[in-house]
Amino acid sequence: MKLKVNARLDADFMPMALVYRDFTDRAKKANGQSLVIGIERNGGFVSVFETTVFPDGQGHDEENLEFVERLVKSLLWIRGGWKVIIAGSRKIYEGIDKAYKANGSRKFDFDFMAGVYEKEFTVEYRDIEDAPVNKESATPVGRHLDGCRIGFDAGGSDRKVSAVVNGESVFSEEVVWFPKLNADPQYQYDGILSAMKSAAEHMPRVDAIGVSSAGVYIDNKIMVASLFLKVPKDEFEKRVKTMYIDIAKEFGDVPLEVANDGDVTALAGAMDLNDNNVLGIAMGTSEAGGYVDGAGNITGWLNELAFVPCDYNKNAMVDEWSGDYGCGVKYFSQDAVIKLAPAAGIVLDEALSPAEKLKVVQGLMKEGDERAAAIYDTIGVYFGYAIAYYSLFYDIKHVLIMGRVTSGEGGVIILEKANEVLEKEFPELAKKCVLHIPDESSRRVGQSIAAASLPEIK
Repeated sequence: MKLKVNARLDADFMPMALVYRDFTDRAKKANGQSLVIGIERNGGFVSVFETTVFPDGQGHDEENLEFVERLVKSLLWIRGGWKVIIAGSRKIYEGIDKAYKANGSRKFDFDFMAGVYEKEFTVEYRDIEDAPVNKESATPVGRHLDGCRIGFDAGGSDRKVSAVVNGESVFSEEVVWFPKLNADPQYQYDGILSAMKSAAEHMPRVDAIGVSSAGVYIDNKIMVASLFLKVPKDEFEKRVKTMYIDIAKEFGDVPLEVANDGDVTALAGAMDLNDNNVLGIAMGTSEAGGYVDGAGNITGWLNELAFVPCDYNKNAMVDEWSGDYGCGVKYFSQDAVIKLAPAAGIVLDEALSPAEKLKVVQGLMKEGDERAAAIYDTIGVYFGYAIAYYSLFYDIKHVLIMGRVTSGEGGVIILEKANEVLEKEFPELAKKCVLHIPDESSRRVGQSIAAASLPEIK
């Protein structure tokens, strides 16, 4: 595959955006057939995606299935859902149905989605004449800055908290912690409570608490969250699911709002830019995504871009948690920096934590080390092609990046290379889509300040 902008440290990179463009162009020239993919989630809401594939039984069945499997994977983790509907190709349906079983190749996704939506995961076939149609929802979010508020951002390597009084941050704190390594949820409880108490000490009172955290949340309950990776299932049900609700009670009967950290990233961007159609991406322990639509609302989508494929290369690095290859978590997180370090000629001490390894590379970047620059250059190329792929699923005017990986000069390089990819490879998208990186202070603690605006004080 010929790229107009090469990934310096990854010669085998196969961007999903180019694969999609090439596949659909070839399928159309071969008198391809329409395929409609529907994803149903809670409330009966359905997201629909239409594409073109090669006709069944014409020598492209395996290629069709491999292509559509990546699309279904992308749609599930962007939109979220417990049912996949395939309309237009029974052969493709049969392959997807086989993959999404308890013993199938996508068993992680099968189990995860069933757990989040608390329904048995199913794959359904329909004729193209009976294809599903869109049924979407969106709700207003955040932008409340009155009163004395705590904003908490729960990262996998560090936790950040801000005290916000009438829209102004009067205190911010960042503390390293290791929630993913602790099986006793008391560790996470104590860390969250300690952070919030630190913020409360800098305000006359606490009127509301907003939380930004990786994972899936319904009615402020923790449905799935990587922060509690080691916590046994029975302990999760008893002590984790209502943890933010329980901690908020320590501060009295105050409004609480918990949101996915990606949506809070997008909210931070929309507030700062005073505009909408914002895709927010936080590059930290993992890749968090969020979206604010054209009306300034969040969509109810999952937006878990960490598990969305960005590299079609089957030999790409596998994510340890999901067991899948080429997904965003290994391209837009501290794992990406660590993954690329050997190719750049940087040897990292294996005794260091992932966050400490990232700091080593960031230190080299500050010293002007060209090896470190090559890492960020490569991530920038990854990112430019990923934005083009994400634009198939989101209407994007602005992309905002935040998080630990974007700190310092490395973040500037990421944006420069991403812009180069868009201008050379996707000029029409480059004209309508602007990439942003906030100032250093906002980049590190902006999530917690935006989180503070989530709850409404009644």
